[in-house]
Amino acid sequence: MDITLIVVLVIALALFFDFTNGFHDTANAMATPIATGAMKPKVAVTVAAVLNLVGAFLSTEVAKTVSGGIIREGEGGVLITPEMIFAGLIGAVVWNMFTWLRGLPSSSSHALFGGLIGAALVGAGLGSVDFGVVLSKVVLPALLAPLIAGVVGYTATRLAYTITRRRDDKSERGGFRYGQIFTSSLVALAHGTNDAQKTMGVITLTLIAGGLLTPDSGPPFWVVVVCAFAIALGTYTGGWRIIQTMGGGLTEVKPTQGFAAEASTTATVLASSHLGFALSTTQVASGSIIGAGLGRRGAKIQWGTAGKIVVAWFITLPASAAVGAVAAFVASLGTAGLVIDALVGAAVIAGIFLISRRKPHDQGSAIEVDVAATSVLSRRRARRAERKGRVDTPAAGVESTFVRMDDPPEPAASRGGSTTDGEAR
Repeated sequence: MDITLIVVLVIALALFFDFTNGFHDTANAMATPIATGAMKPKVAVTVAAVLNLVGAFLSTEVAKTVSGGIIREGEGGVLITPEMIFAGLIGAVVWNMFTWLRGLPSSSSHALFGGLIGAALVGAGLGSVDFGVVLSKVVLPALLAPLIAGVVGYTATRLAYTITRRRDDKSERGGFRYGQIFTSSLVALAHGTNDAQKTMGVITLTLIAGGLLTPDSGPPFWVVVVCAFAIALGTYTGGWRIIQTMGGGLTEVKPTQGFAAEASTTATVLASSHLGFALSTTQVASGSIIGAGLGRRGAKIQWGTAGKIVVAWFITLPASAAVGAVAAFVASLGTAGLVIDALVGAAVIAGIFLISRRKPHDQGSAIEVDVAATSVLSRRRARRAERKGRVDTPAAGVESTFVRMDDPPEPAASRGGSTTDGEAR
């Protein structure tokens, strides 16, 4: 197959991965403000899309880590071919779609790295991967970043409740809710500076492998532009399944917790982007939410859900590597192998999408329709409307986690007590 055609196919698949990265990781920025009612879902994903687009232009350090760090370079260039990169991307996309179906906020970044590593090991041998870079830039940040973000989230939450303990009125809670708009926007911006860069790095690596760029080249401007728009478009579609898990599946999120978690996530991701660490914003956001949940007295963490997420973290790299390795083996058969990879990959992706249409996520059968169409109708508004005879009682199972959590806490005076927002329940 002509090298130019292969490069075009790889770029197209890379942009599709960028798109899946966008809707898979929308929850990193917008799950908590949607859960607390700080932002309506459609507004939230629109803001996230725009800021992901802007963030993609702010840094290319992570892109350089992907294009010139993980895969070794030899005398003739990188020790990987466009066919192997195509196979690695299939592993990443398939894993992203599978975890999206399950509502698991796994790492799109690790799916990408796993797919590339698996394909490179099969296609080019053990020496093609720089495991020192993988350890320092991928594995160690994956282990440390969620812990650091969790500690920061816990500390920020405790500090926020301590400062506002004697001023727990509706306006104070409203202040944190409005603050979430700012912090969640920063998370979306930070996500663009880190995750969009990974697809830029893959496309740059493809161009180098195809002989269209010299080794050590950074991403051309047109690559930055198309990757920025691809991840922004994916973000705008909204990954409602994962948004639900992040917004309510780990812990009931109050505005103060959401504010603290988002601030923690932003600081961690921006620092990592500056240092060139290919960090998983999903892991950071999950760690921040858990830490913020632990910081509110009386809050309950759904450790079962948290355990499933952690398991997904650990198996993402090897699982996507295995798929990438199999795809690379098939691709080694030549043009026929590439065609088989493309057809099988497309069939798997289409099958997952069809399953998602027939079997809605079990944490709320009408979550996608409920979120997109009603923009989180709160229970209080529903009760008022029902008393006035304007709406029927919602069907059983239709009310989503977000409907429950959108109902703001009543002022302490109306409950006959003076407890703080953090200790109210």
